[in-house]
Amino acid sequence: MGALRELVVSVLAGLDVFVLSYFLVLNSSYLVLIGLAALESTQHMRRLWHSGYEDMYASPFTLPVSIIAPAYNEEATIVESTRAMLGLRYPEFEVVVVDDGSTDGMFDALADAFGLVELPRVLPRDVPTVVQPDSLHVPADGQPLVVVRKPNSGRSDAINVGLNVARYPLVCTIDGDSILDPEALLTVSKPFADDPDRVVAAGGVIRAANGCRISGGRVVDVRLPRGWLPRIQVVEYLRAFLMGRAGWSRLGALTVISGAFSLFRRDVLVAVGGLDHTCIGEDFEVVLRIHRRMRDLKRDYRIVFVNEPVAWTEVPSTRSVLARQRRRWHRGLIEVLWRHRSMVGNPRYGRIGLVALPYAVAFELLAPVVELLGPFAVALGFLVGAVDVQFGLLFLLVAVGYGLVLSLGAFAVEEFSFHKYHRWRDVGTLVVAAFVENVGFRQMHALWRLQGLRAWVRGDKQVWGEMTRTGFDTGADSVASRARG
Repeated sequence: MGALRELVVSVLAGLDVFVLSYFLVLNSSYLVLIGLAALESTQHMRRLWHSGYEDMYASPFTLPVSIIAPAYNEEATIVESTRAMLGLRYPEFEVVVVDDGSTDGMFDALADAFGLVELPRVLPRDVPTVVQPDSLHVPADGQPLVVVRKPNSGRSDAINVGLNVARYPLVCTIDGDSILDPEALLTVSKPFADDPDRVVAAGGVIRAANGCRISGGRVVDVRLPRGWLPRIQVVEYLRAFLMGRAGWSRLGALTVISGAFSLFRRDVLVAVGGLDHTCIGEDFEVVLRIHRRMRDLKRDYRIVFVNEPVAWTEVPSTRSVLARQRRRWHRGLIEVLWRHRSMVGNPRYGRIGLVALPYAVAFELLAPVVELLGPFAVALGFLVGAVDVQFGLLFLLVAVGYGLVLSLGAFAVEEFSFHKYHRWRDVGTLVVAAFVENVGFRQMHALWRLQGLRAWVRGDKQVWGEMTRTGFDTGADSVASRARG
């Protein structure tokens, strides 16, 4: 028994050291990414004085853009979102709203708001689609809007249908419930104007619109949501886009641009076959497919992130909806990494294969396992004498304290750069939300992601689920709708 106890103590001591080291390396890598993001934000702010946005807006050579907005049961937000898109400040663009078989009053709301009439048109088949459109509709007054009605086949297939409808060389994909800042297209298309030969895709910052006041399709008053769950997501978004987007973009190893607001060269998106409708992590997957194609062709290219806030979306406000979303996100991550496993650690794919994807496996795919195992292992090690109180305190400092510092650091960088939250009460609330996130929510989030991992291992059927939306605050009573979440 003594030998067995010594073995258990030794194993637990080794496991505890591994967990501590894992959190230390993970959080230190986050710190490096925040530092890179801070450098990028500083340079971005300096460039604003001579950014050339006015020249882009006035130039006849600025590439026109087709905005594709797939929408399913977005009655509560679709009119405001569409108005925001049509009111964007850009020389030439069109808006393609793809009604993905909605069962609510979404199309009727669009038809009433924009005076839609049906337009006979034969569509090309540049990318394959699961279903064909039932009808196309345009405003009678000639606004650059096309509404496509089709049977439900999922977001990816809806974007592919929109891609076939799109007429312009740049294609912007957004969610149907997104609200864009007026300068959004100018901001995200700037890399294409600066480096037209190499830039093939760009992504922008997504912010939580919950609690904000919307008028005329614009965010006119930025405020925090009322509930703590969406407030924590505000902190998450700030940290994720600074660390997971700006930092990796600075390293030239960006693997994810959010489908809620991204811009692609249409010819490149067509060349890779559009989005994969069989993949639940389609945003991640299409970017990796572009990386793979560009590397295989030995073509010099760039995929970049624009760190100026440009798009707003409604985040889940209930725990059940958020849990479904995070389980789906993590399952999508696993699925995409498995599909492109030949790229992981492969020097043929440069920094993507040697750095970004191994990092995703070690610190994103496996993170929920370690985050749930870590506290349990340390507590058990303390009980059997494998570790002492000093080690336990060190673990809390690295796993919780370090994480809190990173959240506050990301928030500080964002506020110094863009200062979206003008009220001191909102700033103080976000600081509190950063504390709350590390006590309970983080562990709950890890559990949801672990459930996503289990679903993939078991081969459970992929289900998007539904997301209850309350609609944007426009000063009038909101209309509830349900959407894929």
